[in-house]
Amino acid sequence: QVQLVESGGGLVQAGGSLRLSCAASGRTFRNFGMGWFRQAPGKQRTFVAAISWSGANQYYADSVTGRFTISRDNAKNTVYLQMNNLKPEDTAVYYCAASWVAVGTARESYEYDYWGQGTQVTVSS
Repeated sequence: QVQLVESGGGLVQAGGSLRLSCAASGRTFRNFGMGWFRQAPGKQRTFVAAISWSGANQYYADSVTGRFTISRDNAKNTVYLQMNNLKPEDTAVYYCAASWVAVGTARESYEYDYWGQGTQVTVSS
């Protein structure tokens, strides 16, 4: 089992920044590819970003490329999502997830085995 706990969400104005963190415990963190997903009210959960077990490879949804950066610190068992130039359409609950697809290429929810409880991000216009 892997337990994931997100933090860092909040209310920010458009153009602002937030950094989300996801702390992992349980199984060896470096065995997993990690991802961030988000779910806006009334919409399906969608892929945001993913990172390989080593951190060497990152993948992004087109909607966040150039604005968001995913990173990880295996010594701290933590994955981060730095979000810059936030837009109102980024408003959602953000979830981190762990996948046995360690190379970080997993983009679908079904490819992830463990999920956090989510953290709310609200961007005001």
